Formats: sequence, C-alpha cells, structure tokens
Amino acid sequence: MTTSQNPAALEVKEEHFLDAPTGVEAETEDEDVPEIERPWNPEQIRVNTKQFSLRNVLDMIDDDSLELAPDFQRGRVWKHVQKSRLIESVLLQIPLPAFYFAEDADGYMRVVDGLQRLSTIHDFVRGGDERGFVLKGLEYLKGTVEGKRFDDLPAPWKRRINNAQIMAHVIDPTTPPDVMYDIFKRINTGGTPLNAQEIRHCMSKDRSRSILKAMTSTVEFNEATNGLGGHTRMNDREMALRFAAFWLHGAEGYLKFGTMDSFLQRTTTMLDDVSEVDDTAVERLTDAFRRAMENARDVFGDQAFRKWPQGPEAGKYPINRALFEAWAITMCDYDPGDLTRRTPAIVAAARELMSVDYRYLDSITSSTGDSRRVMYRFEATERAAEAGR
Repeated sequence: MTTSQNPAALEVKEEHFLDAPTGVEAETEDEDVPEIERPWNPEQIRVNTKQFSLRNVLDMIDDDSLELAPDFQRGRVWKHVQKSRLIESVLLQIPLPAFYFAEDADGYMRVVDGLQRLSTIHDFVRGGDERGFVLKGLEYLKGTVEGKRFDDLPAPWKRRINNAQIMAHVIDPTTPPDVMYDIFKRINTGGTPLNAQEIRHCMSKDRSRSILKAMTSTVEFNEATNGLGGHTRMNDREMALRFAAFWLHGAEGYLKFGTMDSFLQRTTTMLDDVSEVDDTAVERLTDAFRRAMENARDVFGDQAFRKWPQGPEAGKYPINRALFEAWAITMCDYDPGDLTRRTPAIVAAARELMSVDYRYLDSITSSTGDSRRVMYRFEATERAAEAGR
C-alpha cells in the first residue's frame, strides 16, 4: 500500500522552532483520549514566595547556589534587541514577571522558569568576555543609554539594576518530583513554552544531564540520526532518555506508569541517583545504546528511525520518536553479523508494517504514549526484527 492509499495514518508533520525545521517528527495526541487523573495530595505541593534583589540573584549565580541549567541552548536564543529591551525594562523599574526556582535538599536552587531573563541580565552585568553587551533598539531610553555596556552606565543606573527587586516562587525540595514537574507544566506558558524534555533538563541534576549528553555525543548516535546531537530543542536528549527508560524498565515496565511524562521523569530521577543506577549500569546502558545505533544504521542506513513505507520513494521523513525507542531497544542485543545476513528481510518487514498495518501506524503517529500502543509497537517491531530467520 502506498502513502496515498492511507494518508491519515501516514501523515507526517515535522516540528519547527524559530521557523526552522528540527528534523524530528511532531508527536500528536488524540483529542478523544481523556487526561489521566493524578491523585496528588494538595499538601504535597509546597511553593514559597521570596523576594530577591538582582544583585543577590547574580551573586547566587556566580557562586553556583543558583543554577542556570548548563548546556541549555534553548534558553539563550533571544535576539539582541529583545535582550536590550529587557534591560531597558529593568532600568525603567517595570516589575518583571515572577520567576520559579526549584530548591534541593542542600539548599541549592535551579531556575525552572525565567531562564532567558536571568541569563540575559547576568550576561549584561557579569557576562565575562561579553560583559555589558551593547544596548540597542531601545524604545524609551534611546537617547540615554543606547549603545552603552553595563560598565559604561552612570552609577545611578547601575544601582537601579543591582537593587531591582524580583519575586521568585521557590518549589520546596520536599515536593515529589512528579508533582514538581506538573507544577512547572502548569506555569510554563510565557514566551515560547518549553517542551517536556527542556522542563526535565531544567529540573534535573548534573548526573542525568551528563549521561544523556554523552549518549547523544557519540559518533554512533550522530551517524544513525544524521547528526541530531546537540538538538536545539533537546529532542536528542529525549530520545536517549526514552532508550534509557525502556532499557531500565522494559516495555512491560511502562504499564505501571501509564504516561510517557511519568515514565521519563522517573527515569531522570533514577539516572540522577547513583544508588539506583550506578556507574557500572551507566556504562552498560551506554554500550547498549552504541550497539543499537550501529545496528540500526547498518540495517536501515539513512532511513533509520524514520517512516519508510512501501511504494515510490518520497525522500526522507523526519526522525520519529516512537520508532526510535522501539527499534533502538530491539536492536541493542543483536549480533551485527546476524543482522547483516538478514537485512533485506528485516527492511521489507519493517516497511510492510509502515504500509499496511494501520494499528502499527497509529502506534507511531498519535497518542504514542498510550500503553496499548506502546506494547503493540514493541511487539510488532520485535517480530519484524526476526524476519529472515
């Protein structure tokens, strides 16, 4: 069956960011699927409101007691004029929208909402080699501070920035991670909202970040995904996290979570805790990931993890997350020599699934986190991987 015979099932929409394609297929959810109720106890939601001066906040950033989510490209995409006008707002003493910080048990905090604003202010006042980037494109202070860096400002203007007060809602460390994640999803509405993996990145610790970065920096991953490592929306990190989640829990282990958000949030917490996933397990995880990427590339070439139906070639579709997790987990334990011998049969079986099996197409296209669809795509993928035996 060709694409034209089943257009709805094989509809492909690529994600875009800042009007540019990201190389990853957008995931869609069916409107008819009811939202899963989460029985959170309201007493578990602990958020305290505190007031800080900008000088105090900048000092906290410099002494690492307030973390600006390192290696977070998405948080620094503001254009020069946007940055300048934020500084202008501070100089005009216009109150900034509230910030959200997440505090850990040791008293250290991470910025989970307001990263772009604080990064901009920090860059302007204490930005290293770019200290005091030049203000331009101002609306109200054009004749006063236009073209100046922080060091060029008269002392009264510097004091106005340093003494400006901000309001921060601090999520208490006793708040369970899943509750904390839900809180942030609810308040994440300003500007261009963060996606799920960007939220997890802001809330996670350095250990899980480093693990996922190492996985997506490998030659094997980038060869299998056409250089997806360093993705501007962190879709590469999400794919590595999905692999880790299914590798640690198994496909059947997904059933007790019921939603992809809960599944991936729990896995992030595990990767952050060496007592749950020790360094030896991380090494095994990374080795399995490398094998999976090598095997997928060797079998599918540049069509790895993409919809590839039978019929006339239509170029390459974007990478599909559901295909990635199912084929990566399935491929990680196969012997490369065995796969090489059976490659034509495996490719034919996989393409048939993506052409005539509507249930499989549904499982990789919409509501991909539905437990039944997760189980079916893993089962069908595993059968296809056995083709040619």
